[in-house]
Amino acid sequence: MIWWTSLVFIFCFQTIHGMNEVRWCTISDQENKKCNDMKSSFAQAQIIPLLSCVSGQSSSDCIQKLANNQADAVTLDGSLIYDAGKQYNLKPIVGEVYDQGVGTSYYAVAVVQKSSNITINSMKGAKSCHTGIERTAGWKVPLGYLIDTGRMSVMGCNVQRAVSNFFSKSCVPGVVNASFPSLCELCIGDGNGQNVCQLDSREQYYDYSGAFRCLAESKGDVAFVKHSTVFDNSDGKNPAGWAKDIVSADYQLLCRDGTRAEVSEWRRCNLAKVPARAVVTRPDVDSSVIYNILHEGQQRFKDGSTFKMFDSSTYGGSNLLFKDSTLELRPIFSQTYQAWLGDEFLQAMWGINCNPDKLPKMLRWCTISTSEIWKCADMGSAFLNMTLSPYIQCVSAESPEDCMKMIQKKEIDAVTLDGGDIYKAGKTYNLVPAAGESYLDSSIADSYYAVAVVHKNPSDAFTINELKGRKSCHTGYQRTAGWNVPVGTLVKNGFIRPEGCNIAQAVADFFSSSCVPGINQKSFPKLCQLCKNKCESSESEPYFGYSGAFRCLAERAGEVAFVKHSTVFENTDGKSTQDWAKNLESSKFQLLCPNGARAEVTQFADCNWAQVPAHAVMVHADTNIHAVFGLLDHAQEYYGSDSHLEFKMFDSSKYNSKDLIFKDSTNKIVPVKDKKTAEKWLGTNYINSLEGLQCSSSTVLTPVNAAVLLFFSMLLIKISV
Repeated sequence: MIWWTSLVFIFCFQTIHGMNEVRWCTISDQENKKCNDMKSSFAQAQIIPLLSCVSGQSSSDCIQKLANNQADAVTLDGSLIYDAGKQYNLKPIVGEVYDQGVGTSYYAVAVVQKSSNITINSMKGAKSCHTGIERTAGWKVPLGYLIDTGRMSVMGCNVQRAVSNFFSKSCVPGVVNASFPSLCELCIGDGNGQNVCQLDSREQYYDYSGAFRCLAESKGDVAFVKHSTVFDNSDGKNPAGWAKDIVSADYQLLCRDGTRAEVSEWRRCNLAKVPARAVVTRPDVDSSVIYNILHEGQQRFKDGSTFKMFDSSTYGGSNLLFKDSTLELRPIFSQTYQAWLGDEFLQAMWGINCNPDKLPKMLRWCTISTSEIWKCADMGSAFLNMTLSPYIQCVSAESPEDCMKMIQKKEIDAVTLDGGDIYKAGKTYNLVPAAGESYLDSSIADSYYAVAVVHKNPSDAFTINELKGRKSCHTGYQRTAGWNVPVGTLVKNGFIRPEGCNIAQAVADFFSSSCVPGINQKSFPKLCQLCKNKCESSESEPYFGYSGAFRCLAERAGEVAFVKHSTVFENTDGKSTQDWAKNLESSKFQLLCPNGARAEVTQFADCNWAQVPAHAVMVHADTNIHAVFGLLDHAQEYYGSDSHLEFKMFDSSKYNSKDLIFKDSTNKIVPVKDKKTAEKWLGTNYINSLEGLQCSSSTVLTPVNAAVLLFFSMLLIKISV
């Protein structure tokens, strides 16, 4: 009767769950041997459904077999769970649990010898030890972190090239690209000159212990491992000859904030919290079936005499099927790869996840003037000469907003914008920053000051309190330093009092005449009265932009110019060869302070109207921002210096203009780091100053606009009080 009962149970199980076996995918001969032993042990213990073993060439091959219904389960680490979930919708169902109280996770750390002086900020040029190519703690997390924070730049998705350029020498087991021999230069193989840089235990510097051994034997300067690796191989825990004299206190961790910590402080000093390895399967598979057989198996064979689920020593390998450090397997209830991996880890994966097939062959750059398209064409040619990718293709547009519209439609790819346009690009067109400008003054490298410049004139030393009725010069309509900041400040302080929502008309009423390039000339003729040409938001108007607004002042068309703090210095004291500027002296100009005082132009840090964010390269939200920054970062290695003869990224004098593509005061292009949205790039304070001016786009007072204006007016009064 026993055999009949068992047969009935097996029949019922198959009927309910639709599975008569679970096909487990293995990635090596050693793992396949362990899998077959597990299959036999489970069958002898009458654990059902039965197991079968499917040989795969790699973890990626196993993922493909699961997707194609040629296998049902495989254990993957975090980075591969990310790939499997994103590409094939595979789901994590059972997680490994490790020691040291971290449950179903561990921490990726960077370990150095205590005697070294390396920090996370000084790793460039160091020698590195990795667990293996594409491994989580040893490759994807540290490199994803370095890329995402801008410490390492990648061009064209070529991460291996980036690593070989960043580190002087490395051991990255599994690298097969002979183009970057430095990535295997520290590897030693089996000790007899064989199997060097192999992605298995034949390479003695493979896996966690191997990467740490690479550091311990002073081959490398930093090892990327997991938080328990040092303890597993020190203080007598590892009897191997290379490890028997290692003391854990001789090593430290590199922290994200640039400090160092003892190896016991891995909870606060790590590169990322990494989700544990997990068993994954297809969405159509009942996860409870797989968990049940594994749960019953671990109860019987966790420390079995004939078979041990979490021990690979019998097979001459390590971490076969499951990690050897696994204490138990637990079910996963939120079975999506995003929930299992967590935001921190996903961010690291986003940093390194780059598909070259999805990168554009050309980066279509938007320009808004004839001079700018000339410079853009030269930039494209110069980049091509250095085989930088993607190549630059120049596209002409009428205005920054036209550029935004085309990027939104994916007709072009990139444009450099100032703060006011960045706000509009993010809010209206959902564009994101890919790279930013950094300026020469290191104290405010990622921002600049908006200032009001006037002539130094003892007989007419007017202040902000006597600004009404003066003639004003602006960089452009809705531009940051030239419109949004000064107008917002004057409105906030009660100098300009808009009727209804018509701020532009209020500005026209406040100043006697102005040049505001880009304003609607027919609606506001006074705001274009000082302009020399067509009052357009382009180089066709000589008074457009920072230098143009300052020229408006210098030629005494206007009495005050709203520009950035460096504009005066860029156009005086022989810095400019333009006829209108070549004889100007910076000492002949002063700043108007919001508190009613005047100051010298050198005192911009204490006399300014706002500190505003730097310009940024804006792209479509689907664009790989790391690839854009990687291109520009590599380009500035060749063309970032003003002494380069062929092309100068941050100099527009050759084109008889200023601030083309990038501001001429740019020192270098920098990564956006964690400011990956327009809102984060601009900052809360700056956005708040813009929000009160949003009704300026309307010239008609409606009940809705009136209510909006009343709200912001009350808000400003409340803030002032």
